[in-house]
Amino acid sequence: MEAPGGWLVVCVLLVSLTSTMTQDVCRAPNGKDGAPGIPGRPGRPGLKGEQGEPGAAGIRTGIRGPKGDQGDPGPPGRAGNMGFPGPSGPPGAPGLPGLKGIKGNPGNMRDQPRPAFSAVRRNPPRGGNIVIFDTVITNQEGPYQNYSGRFICAVPGYYYFTFQVVSKWDICLSIMSSTRGQTRRFLGLCETNSKGLFQVVSGGTVLQLQRNDQVWIEKDPTKGRIYEGIEADSIFSGFLIFPST
Repeated sequence: MEAPGGWLVVCVLLVSLTSTMTQDVCRAPNGKDGAPGIPGRPGRPGLKGEQGEPGAAGIRTGIRGPKGDQGDPGPPGRAGNMGFPGPSGPPGAPGLPGLKGIKGNPGNMRDQPRPAFSAVRRNPPRGGNIVIFDTVITNQEGPYQNYSGRFICAVPGYYYFTFQVVSKWDICLSIMSSTRGQTRRFLGLCETNSKGLFQVVSGGTVLQLQRNDQVWIEKDPTKGRIYEGIEADSIFSGFLIFPST
């Protein structure tokens, strides 16, 4: 039973040796290089390469040429940011007078302001240098304050003021005005009386007033005694002549 297997191994070895010997004996020699072929067609263009680094600046060796002609102006650029306003310039020369306008409609006196007052001195409060005319006769539009003796301007314009004060003694009186907190003395009058008789100190003036200006009569602290009785009255009056335009 062992004989057939051994022969099989021997037969395989013989076949392998026979094949190897046959290959060594029948091998042909190496051939020569062939002739170069015909050049092929040009290939497709390759992709564009990346931009290289800038080269070094060249050295100027030639002579500098003359300046060229001025080129054509380029297109206008974008408007810049608005700058800060400059200082105001000097006033210009006066222009020519314009044509005369059309005559306006006549005004209505009923629509015009008409402040006016008149007050006498009967039972005034004591103390102070302001002469208070406590009893009102007329007070159109209410510009006069009988408790303070002051006229308060509500309509800017030109006013006429007058006073007549009765006294039996030496007396000095003034028309005073207050504008924006500043007090001014416009008219001052003095009378001496050595006989103790009735005498009248009177005065009047025209004043230009603005809104809230005040006007009053003021006496001298040492020469300001005014008669108070039923025999004679002292009076203070004022009215608007025409308003300011």
